[in-house]
Amino acid sequence: MNATARAAGGLLLLLAAGGCSTPPQNGAQQFMVAAAHPLAAQAGVDILRSGGTAADAAVAVQLALNLVEPQSSGIGGGAFALYWGRDSAALQSYDGRETAPAAATENYFLDAAGQAPAWRQAVPGGLSVGVPGTLQLLEAMHREHGVLPWGDLFAPALRIARDGFHVSPRLAQSIAGAVDNLALFARAREFFLDADGAPLAAGHLLRNPRFAETLETIAAGGSAAFYHGAIARNIVNTVNGAPLNPGVMRASDLAQYRVRKRPAVCFPYRAHKICSMGPPSSGALTIGQILGMLGHFDLGRKPTARAVHLFAEAARLAYADRALYMADSDFVDLPGGLLDPAYLERRARLIHPRQAMKKAPAGRPPWTSAARYGKHRGVELPGTSHFSIVDARGNVLSMTTTIESGFGSHLMVDGFLLNNELTDFSFAPRDDGRPVANRVEGGKRPRSSMSPAIVFDAAGAPLIVLGSMGGSHIINHVAKTLIAMLDWNMNPQDAVDLGHFVSAGGALKLEAGTASVDFAPALQRAGHEIEIRKLRSGLHVIKRIHGKLIGGADRRLEGVALGG
Repeated sequence: MNATARAAGGLLLLLAAGGCSTPPQNGAQQFMVAAAHPLAAQAGVDILRSGGTAADAAVAVQLALNLVEPQSSGIGGGAFALYWGRDSAALQSYDGRETAPAAATENYFLDAAGQAPAWRQAVPGGLSVGVPGTLQLLEAMHREHGVLPWGDLFAPALRIARDGFHVSPRLAQSIAGAVDNLALFARAREFFLDADGAPLAAGHLLRNPRFAETLETIAAGGSAAFYHGAIARNIVNTVNGAPLNPGVMRASDLAQYRVRKRPAVCFPYRAHKICSMGPPSSGALTIGQILGMLGHFDLGRKPTARAVHLFAEAARLAYADRALYMADSDFVDLPGGLLDPAYLERRARLIHPRQAMKKAPAGRPPWTSAARYGKHRGVELPGTSHFSIVDARGNVLSMTTTIESGFGSHLMVDGFLLNNELTDFSFAPRDDGRPVANRVEGGKRPRSSMSPAIVFDAAGAPLIVLGSMGGSHIINHVAKTLIAMLDWNMNPQDAVDLGHFVSAGGALKLEAGTASVDFAPALQRAGHEIEIRKLRSGLHVIKRIHGKLIGGADRRLEGVALGG
């Protein structure tokens, strides 16, 4: 058995046993990677041990995730990243979000009668695929912040692709849950199902020689080898020739794709500054609104029903603004006052300390055109992956990456899956006659909830780096974890393990099997509609405490924090 397979086999035993029985206090002196799978985290650590930067390690982590967590992210999708350089003391924000094909119009998802399909019907096939951006984002970060040769960063993923890895319990469960859609498309069916059409079982040694060839091509030719030439042609042919929901992508859509560097959106909370991703992500603005409102309340020193109530009400108000105003700022004028302190103070006054509001209205931020948009009504299911990296030089990276829902569009090309990101747009372009801000338009980037974040201390140094998977719940998960660390002084692992509470405009969801459920009776008495359910997240956190790096990894998945 080769080294990669032996390591994967040992990790499989740990994962099958449910990981550690007590919260691990992951610590390191110089560098750390927190990611959703041990092999991906180890790939990043190997690069850091070789003298690489956080930008170098990010390439290795993402390419490994493409193999060991293919249902969640990969080069067929998109990503957002924040990068803080120690030497420059500057924060940069990279937008590698997918774009709609140029031929797409606001009626993209509507049939001849003007009717929108059910969300699940629109996902599989070519119509849901946006132009991928992850690879170009990685290359841009490496060009500006990397020190190791581009081709060297592919070595860990190439080993995994050629030698194989043992399918983990989580991946096996994901394949089983998506078997009907995977069976619709030949390449996905052949890769994820056995000869009898049954989903691959945990422990199966899975190799991906076709992806190894793709990696070799990109290692030699850079991202240009992906956006032009044979790979690009294969993507276009796969999307437009899909047997279900064929798309309208052109070679020019790939050739003209550009990653964008945008200003990070930063806001204060207590004694800290928090920065995250701005539009086309709604992450920073919505988290900033939630925390901006909660800054007017004392949340106590530990989780309580009262604190959860206040959190739920602030989130309900913030999501109402999100549904109305937030979209790709290259196409939509966003209110400049969504994080205005006076506006958030007014919104906070709508929160009753003991009684839930039945319905939260969108606000009127200081902006003359605030009422011109219609409300987005859509579905955002949990998917995605997040990893956090701190290197020995003190550089910090927070990156959230996705192919949208599990297995994306279920279309596979050259060893990787293509995203279904266009289903993050509003299918209906208008609401009561008003245009929906997040409607489909050619070249536009769909609204996201991805929230890679970095917290800075009073001296301006990075203190915490975090993010999560989870669809539209990402915002809640990241905000909750920030409160757990900044208000309740929890260490990263305890903050990640803390039972979730999610409010996005409907019922208040409490994570089944956690202490959060204990708050249900008091919250019901306050008027909340309670829904107790499994809540998926993929929180990966690194915090600097007294010069030491402490990691927190989400064991709802298979996350680990590794360092040295």
